[in-house]
Amino acid sequence: MARLAVPAFVALVSEPLFLLADTAVVGFLGTDPLAALSVAGTVLQTVVGLCVFLAYVTTATVARRLGADDLRGALADGTSGVWLAAALGCLLAVLTAGLAGPVIAVFGVSGEVSSQAADYLRVSAIGVPAMLMVLAATGVLRGLHDARTPLVVLVAANLTNIGLDVVLVYGLDLGLVGSALGTVLAQTGAAVALVVVVVRGARRHDASVRPHLRGVWSAAGSGLPLFVRTLMLRSVLVVATAVAATMPAAVLAAQQIAVTVVSVLAYALDAIAIAAQAIIGRHLGAGDVAATRRTTRRMVGWGVVGGALAGLGLLAVASWLPLLFTPDPDVASAAVSALVVVALVQPVSGVVFVLDGVLIGAGDGRYLAIASLLTTVVYLPLAAAVVVTGGGIGWLWAGYAAWMVARAVTLSHRARGTAWLRTGAVVGAAD
Repeated sequence: MARLAVPAFVALVSEPLFLLADTAVVGFLGTDPLAALSVAGTVLQTVVGLCVFLAYVTTATVARRLGADDLRGALADGTSGVWLAAALGCLLAVLTAGLAGPVIAVFGVSGEVSSQAADYLRVSAIGVPAMLMVLAATGVLRGLHDARTPLVVLVAANLTNIGLDVVLVYGLDLGLVGSALGTVLAQTGAAVALVVVVVRGARRHDASVRPHLRGVWSAAGSGLPLFVRTLMLRSVLVVATAVAATMPAAVLAAQQIAVTVVSVLAYALDAIAIAAQAIIGRHLGAGDVAATRRTTRRMVGWGVVGGALAGLGLLAVASWLPLLFTPDPDVASAAVSALVVVALVQPVSGVVFVLDGVLIGAGDGRYLAIASLLTTVVYLPLAAAVVVTGGGIGWLWAGYAAWMVARAVTLSHRARGTAWLRTGAVVGAAD
């Protein structure tokens, strides 16, 4: 668990450092650019985040094949996932760029914020294929229990992104567009590096690297329930940003800071979930239910401890952390109230992330999709109440906390049962 979770932790934390770097650099351009990044960043993260099933499906599929002692089949399935990512990425890039203006307009922000957000989104769309291929290739390597290679590549890409941000935004005076271009270049480099590693491994073990329609279609079918699950999860943050957009620009900018911090904490806690996906998949592939149960209990304990530490750490820095992103006292004050709520719910978040990873590794996508739909239904009235009552950003994030508790209840209920404990080399959705 430590060999998988620790490198995954560093790699996952490096990912939101993209967003941290963008937010810090853009924040000092002014409130309007930061508000524009909040809206455009939410859209881009949603587009890419909805496709995180590419990583999850390849991790679980490859891990099960590995547990069943079928390394060649594992690599063949993994390359099918990479091909699916490339095809889907090209389609989404065209749609994202073409619909940037209308999508940003939905948020109802001011003309200057809207214009900058649309420009950021159009440039960022170029990098969508690379971002999805990074997800799929990373999933293949994690399924093979290689967390070190993604770590090296992603950390290098994120350090590159920070340097490009400074040069393009300030050195070449490209503003918000420069931040988007830096992310595109860094992600493209990461995609090339990771795909080369996967292809070399497949060739070394005589696994096919050519696109096979059946394999690509199988990967898409396995990912559909996880797509629905992710769609529901992402919709919560999208709705929250839409609600924040009805408030003053300072609150919307504070929302971007809060979402950025939540992303960092989420990726950190997700490290244990990544380890769970690979280990649970391998145990079930080998038919070892007892080891699956033991690993689940141990990882839930890790999740609670990790969440508690994350919450205490955030509480300790919440009063001054927003000042790293903005010189505006109104923005910083609004962000503090959101961060306190986020800190308090972190122990629950730790349990949620671990159990989510366990069930993904078990191929229990159907239940995850249904549970995510139910918990989103719990959240939507809470978000609507903030608009109706004129509640502030603190109440908006209190709704997020209630949503997280609802997720913990549904996932814990499933984990206590046996329906998800299906063994064998093929991932199947439990009934």
